[in-house]
Amino acid sequence: MSEIKFNEFIAIVKRLRKECPWDREQTNDSIKANTLEEAFEVVHAIDEGDYNELKMELGDLLLHVVFHTIMAEEKQEFTVNDVIDSITEKLIRRHPHVFAETEVADSTEVKKNWETIKLSEGRKSLLEGIPSDLPALLKAHRIQEKASKVGFDWSHKDEVWKKVAEELNEFREAEAGGDKQKTEEEFGDLLFALSNYSRFIQVNPEDALRKATTKFMKRFRYIEEELRKKEIPLAEAGLKLMDELWEESKTKESL
Repeated sequence: MSEIKFNEFIAIVKRLRKECPWDREQTNDSIKANTLEEAFEVVHAIDEGDYNELKMELGDLLLHVVFHTIMAEEKQEFTVNDVIDSITEKLIRRHPHVFAETEVADSTEVKKNWETIKLSEGRKSLLEGIPSDLPALLKAHRIQEKASKVGFDWSHKDEVWKKVAEELNEFREAEAGGDKQKTEEEFGDLLFALSNYSRFIQVNPEDALRKATTKFMKRFRYIEEELRKKEIPLAEAGLKLMDELWEESKTKESL
């Protein structure tokens, strides 16, 4: 984006802030959920491989970045230039292998140096900076990833899988015992262990679950559509017919 276009965009958002009743009412807090939604819509466009949609969703996300900044500027907290200066300085500081004389062997060493640099910036914990509102599975993955960068990790995926099996047994024992609180705790431990295993097979668990959920939704909608064609109410279809349609949808996916 050229400087002229960027300044024009900022001017448009500032005008909306002054002249649009809805925009005038907003605060950083009131639109934070919308910002999160826009970020997820970007991810969805990437998952779909739809670059036209990605272009538009990135524009929506950029709008939120600028809008949040303008509202902060009104409070004399910071400006757009401050935001750009901050990220520019941070990128240079955290990439000494690019902008200084540090040498690294591979991306693993880059990530390790990144965490070391962040600690040198005054953070008291390696786990600082992980947003509290991250989806739980993604949060578990990020925490495990950070711990691994300083050596707190299993040495081989087989060891992690043994931990998964151990947590599964403990969950089943808790479930059989009828203690709901213990069952929930052990189920959480099982999910945490599975998330940990995902790192060793280079799978992001949040991405995997999101894609599995999307796949389920598509297949279930196929069931609904076919039942509508047959004029059979969903609640009266029965598991046998729905399962047949489910398998039919899977067959169509592979064609």
